[in-house]
Amino acid sequence: MFGLDPPPEKRTVPLMYQGAGDDLLGACDDVPLPSEEDGMDFEAELVAILDRVPMGTTVAQADRHIRLLTMANDTSLRSLAAKDLKTGFGFLQSKGATTFGPVAVTPDELGDAWRDGRVHLPLHIHWNDAAFGRPDCGAMGFSFGELISHAARTRNLAAGTLIGTGTISNENFREVGSACIAERRAIELVDEGAPRTPYLKFGDRVRIEMLDTDGRSIFGAIEQRYVRADIG
Repeated sequence: MFGLDPPPEKRTVPLMYQGAGDDLLGACDDVPLPSEEDGMDFEAELVAILDRVPMGTTVAQADRHIRLLTMANDTSLRSLAAKDLKTGFGFLQSKGATTFGPVAVTPDELGDAWRDGRVHLPLHIHWNDAAFGRPDCGAMGFSFGELISHAARTRNLAAGTLIGTGTISNENFREVGSACIAERRAIELVDEGAPRTPYLKFGDRVRIEMLDTDGRSIFGAIEQRYVRADIG
């Protein structure tokens, strides 16, 4: 995606960055951004809301620190991401404000869908009312416990810390679709030699929702429109 080789330990060590928490959006807020040229993209994922996690918490201990679960739209600006990564300091300008679902639930409320530190249900993503993807969150490469333990290796995590799954993706992506445009474009690059799906345009709408086995919404729905920011 960024023209960079994956790290050799990608299967054993989570790839994690620390995002800004100073500007958060509600589930139905517009997403204001400065330019379509920045490669606007949605990212559907799940988020754990934690109590205080002591430094050195193990994977086996980590799940007990999850107080609530919800979902998120972690907006990315793909044209800026490679520049951010080349600085060696991680994402900054390439990340817009993050949006969270209108409802958060305790893990036990998920019943059998919550096991091995994962939510075994799909996220349903629609772009301008057209189905875009329904990847299963149970296919996470690392469990929430592994992500929490990794983040707490060298620091305490304060109560209220948010741990995201990263964009949900499945190995059978050609069947279930994607949770971000960048993955769709990468598939097109492999299959067709070039990406053809454009990134978001101002006025585009995105909907993200998770349903239980009876078709009931668990976290409510994120429904947003991408708009030009009023700058200056």
